[in-house]
Order: sequence, then structure tokens, then C-alpha cells
Amino acid sequence: MEAKDYLKDITEIKELMNKSSQFISLSGLAGVLAGIYALIGAFLSHLLIGEYNSEYITLESFTFQLIVLIAFSVLLLSVGTAAILTHYKAKKQGEKIWNSTSKRLLINFLIPLVTGGIFALLLLRNQSYGLIAPVTLIFYGLSCVNASKYTFRDVRYLGITIIIIGLVSTELSGYALEFWALGFGVCHIVYGTIMHFKYDSK
Repeated sequence: MEAKDYLKDITEIKELMNKSSQFISLSGLAGVLAGIYALIGAFLSHLLIGEYNSEYITLESFTFQLIVLIAFSVLLLSVGTAAILTHYKAKKQGEKIWNSTSKRLLINFLIPLVTGGIFALLLLRNQSYGLIAPVTLIFYGLSCVNASKYTFRDVRYLGITIIIIGLVSTELSGYALEFWALGFGVCHIVYGTIMHFKYDSK
């Protein structure tokens, strides 16, 4: 009887340690919606690019400015949706959305992401357009892997998958938009759906 009590106590202690070291309020549905936003953005960009030969699209062109606007809109919608749904899930679970664990999660996520964003801007400045999509995929994947130790393990697998897609797209640079849609769109939808049914629906 005492052995069973000890095992129960050990299990409870382990669960408490996991909760204190992992941010479990991430919403899988937010990932699904972010993927949908990315696919819509990629489709709109494809329509814009299809109207022109890519060699005539310059930094100063109106088409390029529209593509940048679409990209920022996708980013803002994704971040906003994630913040709202994560806040709702945390409130439902009786947890604080802003604590020491979520701070560590955010810091570890932002370090590779900001580095990749600066690198992408430098590539843009030097007219290395073919590498921008792979770089954003690879550094975003690294961000997910780096932050995964503070949240669900599924985020790590998402990051590794996107890194692989980014590396492949480097070799096949003529399909940058398609790989971008695959990485940010399809992967988010697939992994977001898995996380939703695995964690959110319980």
C-alpha cells in the first residue's frame, strides 16, 4: 500500500514539474488558422506574380509592395489569432498566459526568428531574392525547435519538418512560393490539427 502511495506521489510531483517547466496553453486551432492565412497569402501573391514576369518585379514596384503588405498581414493575423486563442485557453485552464515559462518560450523563439528576419532583409537589400523564402523557413523552423523545450514536443517536430522544407527549397529555388506555402501553410494546418485533437479537445 505504501509503495503505491509513493508511486502516486512521484507521478504527481512529475506532473507538477512538467507544468512548471512547459507552457501548455498554446492553441492548436491557432496553428490551423495561421496555416490558412499563409495559404491565402501565398495564393494572392501567386496571382500578383502571375501578372508579371518575375524579372520585372523590383523593390520599388507596386507589385512587390503589395506582396510585402500581404506578408505582414498574414504575420499580424497569425500573431493576433495565436494571442487571442492562447489567452482563452489559458483562462479556461486557470493559468496565467504571462509567466516565467512563457517568457522563456518567447525569448527562445524570438532569438532565431529575429536573426532570420535581419538576414532576410540583408538578402533583400543585396537582391538575393531566391534565398529569402528558404531562409525564412529555416530560421522559423529553428525558432520552433529552440522554443519546443518549453512547450509541447509536437512543436519540435513542426520545426524540424519546416527546416527540411527550407533546405529542399534552397535547392529548388524556382518553387520558392510553393515551398513557402507548404511550410507555413500546410505544415501549420497538419500540426495544428494534431495538437488540437491531442491537447485542446481533452
